[in-house]
Amino acid sequence: MSDCCSARRARSGDERFDLVVLGAGSAGFSATITAAEQGARVALIGHGTIGGTCVNVGCVPSKALIRAAEAVHHANGAAGRFAGIQGEARVVDWRAQAAQKDALVDSLRQAKYEDLLPAYDNVVHHEGRARLVAGGVEAGGKRFNADRIIIATGTRPAMPAIPGMAAISALDSTGALALTELPGSMIVLGGGYVGAELAQTFARVGVAVTLVFRSRLLPEAEPEIGEALAGYLADEGIAVLGDLAYDAVRRTAGGVSLTVRRNGRDETVTAEQILVATGRTANTEGLGLAEAGIAQTPTGAIAVDDRMRTSRPGVYAAGDVTGRDQFVYMAAYGARLAARNALNGDSLRYDNRTMPGVVFTDPQVGSVGLTEARARAAGHDVRTSVLTLDNVPRALAARDTRGLIKLVADRSTRRLLGAHILAPEGADSIQTAAMAIRCDLTIDDLSETIFPYLTTVEGLKLAAQTFDRDIKKLSCCAG
Repeated sequence: MSDCCSARRARSGDERFDLVVLGAGSAGFSATITAAEQGARVALIGHGTIGGTCVNVGCVPSKALIRAAEAVHHANGAAGRFAGIQGEARVVDWRAQAAQKDALVDSLRQAKYEDLLPAYDNVVHHEGRARLVAGGVEAGGKRFNADRIIIATGTRPAMPAIPGMAAISALDSTGALALTELPGSMIVLGGGYVGAELAQTFARVGVAVTLVFRSRLLPEAEPEIGEALAGYLADEGIAVLGDLAYDAVRRTAGGVSLTVRRNGRDETVTAEQILVATGRTANTEGLGLAEAGIAQTPTGAIAVDDRMRTSRPGVYAAGDVTGRDQFVYMAAYGARLAARNALNGDSLRYDNRTMPGVVFTDPQVGSVGLTEARARAAGHDVRTSVLTLDNVPRALAARDTRGLIKLVADRSTRRLLGAHILAPEGADSIQTAAMAIRCDLTIDDLSETIFPYLTTVEGLKLAAQTFDRDIKKLSCCAG
């Protein structure tokens, strides 16, 4: 969006602001709106498409395509699940699906970003590359003077240092979501949530997918969940190759080939396209961080403390550029906190103890709190329960028992420390566990709480009961 459509154009010459925010994505908007609602005069400086990663090239387009692929998959699988039911679906025009996705992105960007700015008279929006200078920021030949600055410039996909990678024009997640024609085959590089989601999505719409990763699938998740999900992906025809090292990649007449080393032997995987989903890198080039004395982490992210302060007084950072908790809702949360601290005296601390995380595979992964390994590392005497979904009535009625629920608790206090769900509707259940952990509930509290029957979330109650009882000996809704 150009300056002329913004809330207020930045005038020529120097101007003084209470706060300057760098980055017009979710974190930048969150900081800007928070400060503006407090009456502060704010300069919001963006570069690139307004709205940032989530709405444009991340959460929104990926989840739209994931749901479309689910519709195809479940229609074709209906006959195997339900007696007397026959269904069939296939992709006949991926370009049309891509256009529908783009229309959704455009509408949400307009409603949630572009149309918001005119509502704030005390916000000036300016498009241009920003650089920190003494007393403020310079961007596009203009100077914005302020004692308080928030950097929220986000991240972009990173390419791994694999020999030959620079020569093959690999897809990243942004490029993959923009495809209007489907390749016949694809290598997906990376076993994190982006790789897992996109591998399954493209496989479900007819692409022959090989998913490769260095260690295990979803390395931050509970091992039981990653192992089970890898099996479900394999059941759908995805070739899942883990615990390997990347040797080299090169272009071939038919596409690309990737050489990996696994179990002491070299293996070569070929496909028409390769999608790299191995991580992201912070957008910090040209900001003048070193000259400003702002420290960065070994990965290049901006280092912040628990008040969102950088190593330079008066300069804060929030969102993905910090390398921390790269979820859009955590970017917005951290940015709100940064804005309030910048304007009100640094009294608020960043707290991610009950941050829920979701992976939109099918089945979905929902996690909150500590894993078993992290709980033990934190010094807890740990108890766990693992309940497979064939013990959850909702899964039986839906004829889809893929998944499990794992709870982590402290043995002495019986306080719930973590909850991890792998289930077709797991994403909508994790917030109940998040509230339980936030309120310091015990596994007894969960066991004694009334849950609605034939819901996925009822599995939390059953998993809590499993700590001390054999739920196979209980009737429906008993306990």
